[in-house]
Amino acid sequence: MSGRVYLCIDLKSFYASVECVERGLDPMTTNLVVADPERSTGTICLAVSPSMKALGVKNRCRVYEIPESIDYIIAPPRMKKYIDYAADIYGTYLRYVSPDDIYVYSIDEAFLDITCYLKTYGMTPREMAIFLMGKVTEAVGVRATAGIGTNLYLAKIALDITAKHSPDFIGELDEESYRAKLWRHRPLTDFWRVGPGTARRLARLGIFDMRGIAEADEAVLYKEFGIDAELLIDHSRGIEPVTIADIKAYRPRSKSLSSGQVLMRDYSFEEAKIILKEMTDSLSLDMVDKGLVTSSLGLYIGYSSSISKKPSGGTVNLGSETNADSVMIPAMLSLFESTADKKAPIRRINISTGDLIDDPGFFQASIFDAENDGSELIKNRKVQEAVLKIQKKHGKNAILKGMDFEDAATRRERNRQIGGHKSGE
Repeated sequence: MSGRVYLCIDLKSFYASVECVERGLDPMTTNLVVADPERSTGTICLAVSPSMKALGVKNRCRVYEIPESIDYIIAPPRMKKYIDYAADIYGTYLRYVSPDDIYVYSIDEAFLDITCYLKTYGMTPREMAIFLMGKVTEAVGVRATAGIGTNLYLAKIALDITAKHSPDFIGELDEESYRAKLWRHRPLTDFWRVGPGTARRLARLGIFDMRGIAEADEAVLYKEFGIDAELLIDHSRGIEPVTIADIKAYRPRSKSLSSGQVLMRDYSFEEAKIILKEMTDSLSLDMVDKGLVTSSLGLYIGYSSSISKKPSGGTVNLGSETNADSVMIPAMLSLFESTADKKAPIRRINISTGDLIDDPGFFQASIFDAENDGSELIKNRKVQEAVLKIQKKHGKNAILKGMDFEDAATRRERNRQIGGHKSGE
């Protein structure tokens, strides 16, 4: 890691800034929030503009929490538009940095290893950050902030904690300055990968800052956090051995897919079955599209907050590897009927696959179609492939099933969303 320099570049209030740019407004001075006005005032604001933050409005607040004295624009989410902007910004980075040296961390944040480019462009790390930030604003009109660090962790912390207090929106840290400036910083939850739960567990040990972690008995930390203690100890000292090359070379031992919905109202047992069938059908199509199969499915059922009831669910063995909806839907319904409380209002459903493997290209009868010689599965596959072909050409709502038109169904609306929010198309 010696001698390496990383940037972590983030786009200020990205969704809100895009909406301002699209309206010809200055993102830094316009009061704007991104939220769905068709939902209740309890809906979460996906982003608030910098000027709203300056007025004390917190990011990810609920609409009803915004003071009535503030005059602001409410912009419906347009996720496809934000993805297009993010692609343009990534394209801007690619004009100056190789894709091998870029790791896209989220839609509005990326890490760049600029070590070998400083000499090429004749710039200091700060000059390189200012240059790239300027190119982003020039390309799409959105302001950026940046963290500079001698490893990925320090670049992220420089962005998250120190850049916001800098007049040029750039923070810079190495291991020495990290210890000098941030060892006593509180709360611990300001630090990357330290969530409220971890902070509470550390507080029980009498630890409230990074210096406390660095000076703690490591045996005590390992007893409390297991292998995760290694990450805490390294980060408390400003150490991070992982590089962008390491991230790009990583291959997971197993793969899985999942899908979840937080329902907009309480659903009855029968209504929830419609949602479950839609979700399983969509998951099945996704597996066919990716050429993957599984031998098991998982289910999580969350109940309404109006009652005191623990979640339920479980797993079901499909008997063989498959991605056929004719197998997966009956299996998931059987699991649902055997685990869900038939009288309790349902508010959340999550489904997942077991370990996924590449589709071997042949069919094997499972416990759910033991009498099938494979011909029905072949026919089922052809239908699924036809559906995918139509959807890719004309959109996901170009071909639907009868269940998608039930009053309780949500797939038609979800097909117009990205990440659970309106796509804007």
